[in-house]
Amino acid sequence: MARLSRPADLARLFAALADPTRLRLLNLMTGREVCVCYFAEILKEGQPKISRHLAYLRRAGVVEARREGKWMHYRLKEREDRDAASILQATVASFKANRQMQNDLARLADATCTPQRFVTLQGAPVPTEFRSGQIKK
Repeated sequence: MARLSRPADLARLFAALADPTRLRLLNLMTGREVCVCYFAEILKEGQPKISRHLAYLRRAGVVEARREGKWMHYRLKEREDRDAASILQATVASFKANRQMQNDLARLADATCTPQRFVTLQGAPVPTEFRSGQIKK
């Protein structure tokens, strides 16, 4: 049975969603696992800033990470809490109507199809969704 949210958990979730950079990161992770280097390239931000935002999302229970050698991969975390899951689902659904979010996804698709064009991505692992050659937008 799905558990209900505590007010403190919802406050932490809403605080995590209250930043444009963190929303852009969530958009890029929707339906895929992504290496931190892709976030830095797509968002044109430094890796330390991206890592701080990802740590914030991890503490809020929104994303989870996996290490593969020197690479850190991030993906959205499945929520047991039905209130939080509903909020995240609505947030992610809203990205489809946002031009900047769609532009970010297009840049991610371009980066994974032609990583040689991006110096910072050379040798980086391709996000899971793109490994099979099935690019979803």
